[in-house]
Amino acid sequence: MLDVRRMQVLRAVVTSGSMTEAATNLGYTPSAVSQQVAALEREAGIALLERVGRGVRPTAAGRLLTEHAAVISRNVAEAESALADLRAGRTGRLVVRYFATAGVALMPPALARLRREHPGVHVDLSLIDPDDPLPAVERGEADLAVVVGRRNSPRDGVQLVPLHDDPYRAVLPKGHPLAAKRVLDLADLADESWVGTEWRAGLCLEIMLDACASAGFSPNFAVESDDYATAQGFIAAGMGVSLIPRLGLGNRHPGVVVRKVRRPEPIRSIYAAVRETSSTQPALRTLIDALRAAAPE
Repeated sequence: MLDVRRMQVLRAVVTSGSMTEAATNLGYTPSAVSQQVAALEREAGIALLERVGRGVRPTAAGRLLTEHAAVISRNVAEAESALADLRAGRTGRLVVRYFATAGVALMPPALARLRREHPGVHVDLSLIDPDDPLPAVERGEADLAVVVGRRNSPRDGVQLVPLHDDPYRAVLPKGHPLAAKRVLDLADLADESWVGTEWRAGLCLEIMLDACASAGFSPNFAVESDDYATAQGFIAAGMGVSLIPRLGLGNRHPGVVVRKVRRPEPIRSIYAAVRETSSTQPALRTLIDALRAAAPE
């Protein structure tokens, strides 16, 4: 196998026309240059230089390797430049996964800022809902995922960066007796029929059920829904009450009222999940900062 560094020494000899001048330009001794060329000739199995007076000139094989050394040098320079752009966040690609309510509230303004500050970075953005987007980061298939998580729940090789604490709100039909109260104790909803807002078991459902358990009851689900908008329609029709995260109430149904709850107030914590090895990338840091800034006060 040909040694690339020795090929660059040969190129210096050919372009300068002598071993001595090449040694001066490279900061080597003439003996060291001669040894490098001799070693390259042994690797190539053919003579690369021939004497001409006090100088040297390349053989056909020497010209061939010199041309390839020039190409290698250009490729290395281009690679170093591209790597510098990537490190600085001027170019690159970010694979981002998120769940629906985060997409509506957080993603648009965050991506707009990322585009302004890193216009050369391409974003591969996909909604993964109802599936959990976190495994895509764990498998190295995504650079960032917006997830609902619990504090102090470390994942191997994954860093959870806090973005927003999203409190749940009580959602009632207009005209409901409890709508007269500005703030509800969660226990006030114990005897109500409930509209389910999570179509399958998951952390969002666990947070709601745990809060109800802390208030001393388990909700009686009269109807199940698989999204917050449909759930509001059922609530407006008088089929029950529910708890919906504030980010899920961006498009509020005109037939419902929304009230704060306490004792306890359920809160889901939203995080940016990133690989620990890539968490310092400038474009990724900008996106995380933008997601945090996009969260409502």
